[in-house]
Amino acid sequence: MLSSYLFDLVILLVAAVVAVPLCQAARLGAVPGFLIAGILVGPSALGIIENIDDIKDFAEIGVVLLLFVIGMELKPARLWVMRRFVFGLGSLQVLLTGLVIGAGAMLLFGLPLSAALLVGPALALSSTAFVLQLLVEQKALHSQYGRGSFAVLLLQDVAVVPLLALIPLLAAPVISAGEGMALKLLVSLAVLALVVVGGRYLLHPVLHRVAMSGNPEVFTASAVLIVLGTALVTEHVGFSMAMGAFLAGLLMSDSAYRHQVMAEIKPFRGLLLGLFFMSMGMSLDLGRLFEAPGLALGLMGLLVATKVLVLWPLAHAFGLRGRTGLAVALVLGQSGEFALVLFALAYQSALIDQPLFQELLVVVLLSMLVTPLLAHLARKLVQTPHRDEGPHESPLPAPVVIAGYGRVGHRIGEIFTIARQPFVALDLDAALVKKARSQGRAVYYGDVRQPEVLLAAGAADAQVVIVTLNDTEATEQVVTSLRANYPGMNIFVRGHSLEQCQALRRMGASEAVSENVEASLELARIALAEVGVSDEERTGVLDGFRRTYRAAINEVDNGATHSQRD
Repeated sequence: MLSSYLFDLVILLVAAVVAVPLCQAARLGAVPGFLIAGILVGPSALGIIENIDDIKDFAEIGVVLLLFVIGMELKPARLWVMRRFVFGLGSLQVLLTGLVIGAGAMLLFGLPLSAALLVGPALALSSTAFVLQLLVEQKALHSQYGRGSFAVLLLQDVAVVPLLALIPLLAAPVISAGEGMALKLLVSLAVLALVVVGGRYLLHPVLHRVAMSGNPEVFTASAVLIVLGTALVTEHVGFSMAMGAFLAGLLMSDSAYRHQVMAEIKPFRGLLLGLFFMSMGMSLDLGRLFEAPGLALGLMGLLVATKVLVLWPLAHAFGLRGRTGLAVALVLGQSGEFALVLFALAYQSALIDQPLFQELLVVVLLSMLVTPLLAHLARKLVQTPHRDEGPHESPLPAPVVIAGYGRVGHRIGEIFTIARQPFVALDLDAALVKKARSQGRAVYYGDVRQPEVLLAAGAADAQVVIVTLNDTEATEQVVTSLRANYPGMNIFVRGHSLEQCQALRRMGASEAVSENVEASLELARIALAEVGVSDEERTGVLDGFRRTYRAAINEVDNGATHSQRD
């Protein structure tokens, strides 16, 4: 039995390793790659894997982890900054598009009301992962077109939660207004309240204790336990596991440990979510597509046209006029991964039958495959000047990330606070983090040697990363990783000696400063003043020494570094 599971797992990994890079090279994205990989090895194509039920059950954990990460990323402050687009444009897009699609499904295809209430809003959702990836590739995330698209996607992510809660209600038989149902509802709400209150007051102390132990494996286990434990509790009281994971993510969103937890969860999420999409591909009946390809393509075209025609005038009404509004509508014209999640749960709950499930899978997959074309058209529109287009929005000031909040990092943080400049700091000392946060500092627990932690802290958008670690080996590891992942980033590093500063410059540091030299210069300045050297002469001597030392640091073969940074 174990060898059979291993064989299936190896086949899925081989299919993913082949299909996903090919799809990414063709700019189709990773999600279609996983879907195509599942189709190829599934019963409808090569038939290498026949029994997909066990794989689908295990793969649902990927959806749980996805909702947990989304819950952590959807901080209330983030939504509030973009509230007009998020709650205005985003809400209207989901409601009106869902209403039009649901009504059309009932009138044209005879869908029952219970199914239409889910199918309409689910198809109104777009692919967050796919669209954000395309916006980053286009370097348009901070443009008016990119920010408008991002705001709608934020609301769509929020809308997934009530849709998840709606599935068991729609799938239930006719509800009688009895005391038993009312009691069950009260018990469910009470358990949810306990989860929220317990998480609010217990999560942080528990994670603090685990972090103080200094055992990274136990911290990883604790992070996974938080997600799966909350998901299991909510499932037992009648809600979905995904909804419970989303609640756990919200509870973690303001925690000092959120960046480290996200870094620990993301590898599991990526692998299991890919497995979920492959299971969806294996579930797809290609025979149905080949029997009526015209119908499938027509339904996909109708879906995209409906979403564009609803969103375009809405975007215009919210100030995204002319080509910008049309570009936003085009890039969000597909259906996405959340529709697959919702349809899979609806099928398991017998809310939709097998033929409808297969038809929906085909439509969603086809709409995702045409997304690169839609995104290309959108980019052409916003790159062409037009007199009706609104003003281009400048990107928000990027943050400063301080890697290490010990003696040096702490002083840098104090200087930034006095200068009223925002920063985010990371440190692996849980007690130090707790003390800094009690003082109102944006300091988080995290191992900066892990690239995922720096990414979660906002390094991808940072103007500057300041590395102040006392550990020489860790400093070199962080600098090398940062330069490899972010070639254009400004990386300022604390060194201990001339030789180390030179080595750090060779590894990619933009600037390296020796703390020993700066201490020597300050002591020399005080001593020279005491022995009667004039201010002018003292300044000349010290500045000359500093210039000579800086020149020695920079006299390294740093051409590759400069070319990367420029």
